[in-house]
Amino acid sequence: MRIKLLLLTCLFLSVYGQAQQPQMMYSDTTRTGAPFAKDPHVVNFKGRYLMYYSIRPKKNDTDSGYGIGIASSKDLVNWVKVGEITPAKGADYEKNGLCAPGALVRDGKVHLFYQTYGNGAKDAICHAVSEDGILFERNPTNPIFHPTGDWNCGRAIDAEVCEFKGQYFLYFATRDPEYKIQMQGVATAPLSTNFNREDWTQAVDSAILHPTLPWEGECIEAASIAQKGDKLYMFYAGAYNNWPQQVGVAVSDDGITWKRMSDEPFLRNGKPGEWNSSESGHPHIFTDVDGRTYLFYQGNNDNGKTWYLSQKEVFWKDGKPYMK
Repeated sequence: MRIKLLLLTCLFLSVYGQAQQPQMMYSDTTRTGAPFAKDPHVVNFKGRYLMYYSIRPKKNDTDSGYGIGIASSKDLVNWVKVGEITPAKGADYEKNGLCAPGALVRDGKVHLFYQTYGNGAKDAICHAVSEDGILFERNPTNPIFHPTGDWNCGRAIDAEVCEFKGQYFLYFATRDPEYKIQMQGVATAPLSTNFNREDWTQAVDSAILHPTLPWEGECIEAASIAQKGDKLYMFYAGAYNNWPQQVGVAVSDDGITWKRMSDEPFLRNGKPGEWNSSESGHPHIFTDVDGRTYLFYQGNNDNGKTWYLSQKEVFWKDGKPYMK
């Protein structure tokens, strides 16, 4: 009887074990005492996972500005904070703060793309590089990118950089000249780039994706890219924070022209009472070295008083992403 019970238990765990995996719930209380972690981005680097995320100013020290936290993990579920990136001495362009990191591993180094914070329409994309993923050296040409043209206000935030078809694509969010509508733009650089300012060229003089669906409200931001075959998939945030913000998906053959895969969100905000009832937002689609993909995102249930990070594995069938 004991052997039979043991066999049934093992069968149950083999069938349902994946569903019983613990849910990642990470936040950072080190700056204010209240949980706050936003804008996740993850890389697999030198035997561990590193997650970069936005942190708010220190309590009773607004001069500290927004910064970037760094956490480490072995399993993508349990995370330990291992560092911070704060405004660099002498870097006036980021003295008010920095946030919304996007990371890229190239030639054994972590390249971090991030935005300045607190400068309104003058916020721009910056770049730094690290040998260990913790200590970063700023690009001397910072800020490396802001958009031009009368279709936008000049602001660039939420950087995502990926390699595709022989060049690098830099996806960014900006606003219209009235500073009301948030939308996506794109720039490119050659594969030989060191990511300096002079290497980036705005690919088109218009938005590549802007809000049109009811659930997207007045905002599309936080583009994150996964490549499957010869296509790119953009996981993006629709609507401003807590409207609620939710996650959509678009697909492209060339990295510039995008088509939504559905009129409905791919990942919705939670139901009343759930941890993410106020939003499931600012996605990052992380592709691990084994090809598996995980959707990291932020959420809360108190209209932004606190912020947590979580993730779900994303599966693929016939060129379409789905979650179990």
